[in-house]
Amino acid sequence: MSEWHMLVVEDDLYSQDVASTILQYHGVHVDVVATAEEGLSLLQNNHYHAAIIDLSLPQMDGWGLLRQIKGSPAHAHMPCIAVTAYYSGQVAQQAIESGFTAFFPKPLEPESFVQDLAQYL
Repeated sequence: MSEWHMLVVEDDLYSQDVASTILQYHGVHVDVVATAEEGLSLLQNNHYHAAIIDLSLPQMDGWGLLRQIKGSPAHAHMPCIAVTAYYSGQVAQQAIESGFTAFFPKPLEPESFVQDLAQYL
């Protein structure tokens, strides 16, 4: 897991801290940004093994960011993981059908999140 480099796109400071702390504890290199636009900017100059994307972002939401990533030949293969506090079975299904690799409800479960993530990478 220490070879992983992950992009976290999350506008909530607490959720940014939780995700980055869990990942860093497991030796994952993490870049954290608050907007989809900042995420797209980092994607231009960095290689990421996956992106963890909050569905409810300001301006461009997580769904729009996913469309941008999947529409880019350079990044279309990158696993994108949806996270949201607004969990429902319908949202989870919609996320997978839209192209997200996996879906995790918030709050993230520290004991299992990275292990669960490993099966998708």
